Amino acid sequence: MKHLPTEPYKGVRDFYPEDMAVQQHIFNTWSRTAESFGFERYDASVLEPSEIYKSKGAENEEMVNEQTYTFTDRGDREVTLRPEMTPTVARMIAGKSKELAFPVRWYSIPNLFRYERTQRGRVREHWQLNCDIFGSNDIVADIEIIALAYQTLINFGAQPEMFEIRVNDRREMKEFYESLGISDEEIITKITRLNDRFHKIDRSLYLAELRQITPDSADAILAHLEESSQSENEVTRGLNAVGINNVKIDRSLARGFDYYTGTIFEFFDTDPSNNRSMLGGGRYDNLTGLFTSEAVSGVGFGMGDVTMRDFLDTHGLLPAKKAGAQVIVILTEERFNIDGEKVAMKLRGVGVPTLVDISTKKLGKKVAAADHSGAGYILVVGEDEVSRGEYVLKNLADGTEMSGTLEDLAQGLAV
Repeated sequence: MKHLPTEPYKGVRDFYPEDMAVQQHIFNTWSRTAESFGFERYDASVLEPSEIYKSKGAENEEMVNEQTYTFTDRGDREVTLRPEMTPTVARMIAGKSKELAFPVRWYSIPNLFRYERTQRGRVREHWQLNCDIFGSNDIVADIEIIALAYQTLINFGAQPEMFEIRVNDRREMKEFYESLGISDEEIITKITRLNDRFHKIDRSLYLAELRQITPDSADAILAHLEESSQSENEVTRGLNAVGINNVKIDRSLARGFDYYTGTIFEFFDTDPSNNRSMLGGGRYDNLTGLFTSEAVSGVGFGMGDVTMRDFLDTHGLLPAKKAGAQVIVILTEERFNIDGEKVAMKLRGVGVPTLVDISTKKLGKKVAAADHSGAGYILVVGEDEVSRGEYVLKNLADGTEMSGTLEDLAQGLAV
């Protein structure tokens, strides 16, 4: 008989308990931080009609056809596993726009799918923290959303020197190009896409390609980009005012030219071994344009779980392994299995995570396994304990013991 392979589908991940513990740590930190800023959580199905992605333009239709998981359902409808959350939240905002009291602050941790070449930091299925402020055009919303992304990394234990915040502004760049006599949108698009490679290619190559696009303005554009780190704007000044100082202007920053309309930003890991963008976002003027004529502005960011884990691993910030239980009940003989479960149920009833070791290992090996598991305590159940109704709770960290009835021990653990 031929056995099926044990590897997961290409580009996705299995989460064994130790991996799931890290994943849960990431999700919990994301949620806790977003909610500390007053954000409310939303979610939706991973299935969306394919048309909401195709409607965003030819480039997105190509993405749907070539990079997403799209299929025809039994009702002959074309459906896509969501590759991003923005169209979904746009649909939801448009559907409730008459009932919402703007500005609103929403966050989600959606499961996203995209069929693309797998590499470090990029897989075919991932989870992403999405945070957005809808219905406010005030620059303070831009500052707050960047502050939220900053605080998220800090809450993972990061220090500000571990990452750098780069900020740009679409409107400022467009005004600069217009000051040079460049108003053709196609030329501006080409410049912007080249600028997105500014930190990845040699300056001479950048300048050569720029001169092919706009010969008369190439030198001025290069000078503008090179002196950007010495500049500041309203967003960087606002961030400095609230105590965030690892931020600078980077006029080469692009982030999908057709999507963002104002402030754009990215966070970069400063460690040479992981020197890459970890998250990004910005401002968009018409979130709901696909669904209604009433424009709702927004500003937000997305932070993926894969790049987040890489960052934590790079900087030694992965959480220590935690035991699945605070107390491990050890049985001296198999005939005390039910007695052990009774003890465990009593402790669980007061909120103490408890595991019963029902293995057939010898007593000494059970104690050693409990110690290795990271649990805080062991409680032995045998003939004497069951007959007397009194038990000994041993602290595995310091070896101290506490004895008494289950009620006494449960009360002591619950404090």
